[in-house]
Amino acid sequence: MFRIPDGQFLIWIRQFRGIVQAEMHKIRREPSELFIRATQSYFWVIIFGQALSNLKSVSIQSHTYLDYMFPGITAQSILYISIFYGLAVIWEKDLGTLHKTLVSPAPRVILVLGRGFVGGLRGLSQVVLLYLLPLFLPIQLRGEFFSILLIILLSLLIGGTFSVFSMIIAALVKRRERFIGIGQAMVMPLFFISNSLYPLDAMPHWVKIASLFNPLTYQVDALRTLMIADWPGHFALWIDFSVTIAVFIALIFIAKKLYPKILY
Repeated sequence: MFRIPDGQFLIWIRQFRGIVQAEMHKIRREPSELFIRATQSYFWVIIFGQALSNLKSVSIQSHTYLDYMFPGITAQSILYISIFYGLAVIWEKDLGTLHKTLVSPAPRVILVLGRGFVGGLRGLSQVVLLYLLPLFLPIQLRGEFFSILLIILLSLLIGGTFSVFSMIIAALVKRRERFIGIGQAMVMPLFFISNSLYPLDAMPHWVKIASLFNPLTYQVDALRTLMIADWPGHFALWIDFSVTIAVFIALIFIAKKLYPKILY
């Protein structure tokens, strides 16, 4: 039976904390990216969301389209700031600092988890910034403590998932130019082949089928259930979380195998 040696778990915790502290130092040194990324989502909600709400072009039960759209744009904001996280990994490789990280005694999975956790924190920062919008726009959100707690957990998972996915892309392409091109090519399909802007039932049949293989679909569904009062959700909340966690764990193990190969 697998057994963790005495004291090993505490060593892993310290290694994880060291990685997180190093990554957080980079954010504190250049925090402007967090605000710049959020401004794009602000425009989506303020202009696109209000325009469609006025047109009444999408029927969303008894809720306004602005209410419906807000969780989708929240997920989009997390996706946008996370999907390019691997660019920093390639930059570190080119500078030669990544090699120092990879030769550290910390297991590869701890290195990936540490970076994934910071990616989740970056995503969570977008949620915090977007939650300022309901103060100025007619967006009705739930305020129960348990719902907010689950939103925080889910935001960390979404940010971590796409940050680790970004690291996998970085390990495969190894070049900044290729990475930027692939990242930009993947963001739009992930966003539009999901229920971020419109219900699954409004999609063409083939798009609806494709959306079921998109983790963002389940993540948006969970955010919408947690953010909007009396929203039934297309899937059960436990299904949304199960899919998100399963994808995150799978990506962690893939990144663990590929992460060192970015050096070569």
